[in-house]
Amino acid sequence: MLTQAPAASLAEASAKDHRTWGFTASTGLGFTHHTIVDAHFRACAEPYQELLERAGIQRGWRVLDAGCGPGEFLPWLAELVGPEGRVSAVDLAEENAALAAARVAAWRSPCPVDVRQGDLLRLPYPDDSFDAVWCANTVQYLDDGQLGRALAELRRVVRPGGVVAVKELDAHLITARPADPYLFADFFRAAGQVPGYARQLTRSRELYRWLRAAGLAEVRQQTMVIEHYAPLSGSAREFYGLSCARLAEQAGRLGLSGEWRRFLDPDGPDHPLDDPDGYISEGNVLAVGTVPGPSRRE
Repeated sequence: MLTQAPAASLAEASAKDHRTWGFTASTGLGFTHHTIVDAHFRACAEPYQELLERAGIQRGWRVLDAGCGPGEFLPWLAELVGPEGRVSAVDLAEENAALAAARVAAWRSPCPVDVRQGDLLRLPYPDDSFDAVWCANTVQYLDDGQLGRALAELRRVVRPGGVVAVKELDAHLITARPADPYLFADFFRAAGQVPGYARQLTRSRELYRWLRAAGLAEVRQQTMVIEHYAPLSGSAREFYGLSCARLAEQAGRLGLSGEWRRFLDPDGPDHPLDDPDGYISEGNVLAVGTVPGPSRRE
């Protein structure tokens, strides 16, 4: 007879899982500390901005950045909506929300911007508060049940006719050279055998069906490959060197290819990313849906 594991045991397993990825914020979630989030953003800023511009956010809109981290997208969102618009932001980690608010205070925004701490599963806003929600690199931290609840919340706070846009990393498209072309695919296949962060990082290209299941209409989705060639920029070398080292540690515990040893030391003399033909890529998925009902603006 199968029995469900106690909630406490599941929580402990989740916490242990995220500790293996490192760079945790106060929430205990891996890769949420502002230093690694900032490094990733700097490495991918140009394609990130392109994806944001494809979300359909319009001038004069009220927009929520759901899961804003330390606030990297806020200046771009403010520019998109302009002086007649308004941007709100929320993040689960109190220190990230505080850092985002401090950064907002330090630059001259073209529109009002407010930041608060909050949970995507219980957004602190009334129904129909926004014309659009932008949610980037955040749903990777939610299990399937939580993802459904979060999307329901995003839909709730957006007016009929408004937009819900979710951008997420797709780990299926991570690969590096010179290295075995299946090195990263084998890692995520092995690590994703059990529920957890690795499996959630490979769920991104299913977002279109999750948005449909949440009741959104006119759902569209596209996937972008972000590529970095040698010589990598300083930001790209910093982020991917650190990230690959964390994966290499886990790959060793899983008994995977010894080729991972070359990625263990971010500053190692024979690191693949420092090769004259060094290369690394990742995928990013943008899924966009419209809240059904007659379009209206207050």
